[in-house]
Amino acid sequence: MKDFQSLIIEETPKTPHIELNPLTGDFIFSGKSIPENAAKVYEPILNWVNEYIMHARPTTNLRLNLEYFNTSSSLWLAKIFKVLAKINEPDYVLLFHLYLPVDEFDEMKEFEDIKEAFFPIADVLQFAIPSIGLKLYGTNDADEIVKDKLVFV
Repeated sequence: MKDFQSLIIEETPKTPHIELNPLTGDFIFSGKSIPENAAKVYEPILNWVNEYIMHARPTTNLRLNLEYFNTSSSLWLAKIFKVLAKINEPDYVLLFHLYLPVDEFDEMKEFEDIKEAFFPIADVLQFAIPSIGLKLYGTNDADEIVKDKLVFV
C-alpha cells in the first residue's frame, strides 16, 4: 500500500475525467463515456479498484457525474461497483453520489421511481459487504447542485 497512488485519467471528447484517491476514498467519474474500446479505459481502473479494496477507507465516496455513457461503459462500471461491494468490512460505507439534471431529479418523487431508475445498481450491490448509501443531486444548466436527497443506506 505504501506505493499505492491516486489514479487520474484526463477527460477526452469520448472519455470521462476519472480521479481515484486511495487516501481519501473519493472516486470521481465525470463527463461523457463513449469510448470505442471501453476495456482500454476501464480495465486499469478495475485493476486499481481491486487493489484499493484490500486497504479501503472507512467511507468510499463514488461520485458519478456522467452526462452520457454507452452500454460497454455501463458494463465496466457495473464490474467496478461489484468489486467495491466486496470491501470486506461490514462497518464501512460505500456511498454513491449520482448527479442528475434537476428536471429528472424532480420526477423522482416516489421511492418506487428511484428504485426502478437505479435497479441495475441495486442488483449489482445486493450482496454487498459494506453498508451502501445513495445520494441524488439535482443540477442546473451550469452544473451547480440545487437539490439533493439521501435515498437509502
